[in-house]
Amino acid sequence: MPIDETNQLEGSAGIGSGLDLARLKQILSGAEEDNFLYNGLPIFRKAKQFKSAAWARQVGLYPYFRTISSAQDTEVIINGKKVLMLGSNSYLGLTNHPKIKEAARQAIEKYGTGCAGSRFLNGTLQIHVELEEMLAQLVGKEAALVYSTGFQVNLGVISALVGKGDYVIADKSDHASIVDGCNLCQGEFLRFPHRNMEALEQRLQKIDPDAGKLIVVDGVFSMEGDIIQLPEVCRLAEKYRAAVMVDDAHGIGVLGKNGAGTASHFGLTEKVHLIMGTFSKSLASLGGFIAGDFEIIDYLRHHSRALIFSASMSPANAAAVKAAIEIMLAEPERIARLWYNTQKMKEGLLSLGFDLGNSETPILPVYCRDLLTVLRFCKRLQEEGVFVNPVLPPAVPPGNELIRI
Repeated sequence: MPIDETNQLEGSAGIGSGLDLARLKQILSGAEEDNFLYNGLPIFRKAKQFKSAAWARQVGLYPYFRTISSAQDTEVIINGKKVLMLGSNSYLGLTNHPKIKEAARQAIEKYGTGCAGSRFLNGTLQIHVELEEMLAQLVGKEAALVYSTGFQVNLGVISALVGKGDYVIADKSDHASIVDGCNLCQGEFLRFPHRNMEALEQRLQKIDPDAGKLIVVDGVFSMEGDIIQLPEVCRLAEKYRAAVMVDDAHGIGVLGKNGAGTASHFGLTEKVHLIMGTFSKSLASLGGFIAGDFEIIDYLRHHSRALIFSASMSPANAAAVKAAIEIMLAEPERIARLWYNTQKMKEGLLSLGFDLGNSETPILPVYCRDLLTVLRFCKRLQEEGVFVNPVLPPAVPPGNELIRI
């Protein structure tokens, strides 16, 4: 096809001449159409037609699965080069803490490397029970239940609670695990525009007053960095007899008393029926939990398929979380330092003219609002020794492309 010389990528992105920018943008956005007959198994046609990653690799702009050959710390090693890590979720800087690593080693010595079963059967260890008690106390609930991953928590909790005749209502910017949990359940799934409380009330008004209703929201939204208006959510929930579940993956260790999260931040722990959190961010490990009244948690123990039919969280991971919570509680200056660093970075970025949207937290979205600009920016930053995460559709709507710090 003819190439418009003004429509080519060049310069720091390392793209050779002769590449049609419009075509590349179409491919990278997943909008390409291939008119060919696939002679293999029909189920794999989509894999054969998927070309956006291959094209991005070909032109040197592929931003995913970058291999790190060092511990996740403030600096990491990529391709033999030390780079500043601005893409990590390690809010409190605990992923390489010696006390946490030692706790994990001791757990392996005591329990071995795995549980060889699910929590429901032979996979519940004393360390799991101790961790659940610690988590319940941290977030101010009667009981907690630990899952192997945070994603499983939302899948397992929502699908277990929301059945036929029930409704689940979620913010359109909620995490993908919430969306998948809502799609998996047998109830009706309703969504409202991001942080639009008027729209949330409109959804609630249309539901049978006697129907079961669960409002599920992120406490801190993982792409935008803003905080849900939890007081208004709880007010509407009480008015329309709905339960409230908060995904606090990015709130635990960041907001609230002792890092207890968004409900604590607003003084609404008693009004939030279920608090969900993960361990892969502030708490330096892997897994997730749900906390609430004992009866609700006991129901989930016996009905949450994502828990019952999955292997238990490893002893080392559980021990790491326990140690991380102990350090977080003993060293409150870590959270204070997190907020100091956040404000310092935010002021610097704003002074340079960057658009940070409505972020209120340590998640700082640098809006580029163009797919290729994000990819080129990400590549250039790594060349200069800075690791950042590109955020592209469908993680954000087209036109909201950003770099997340």
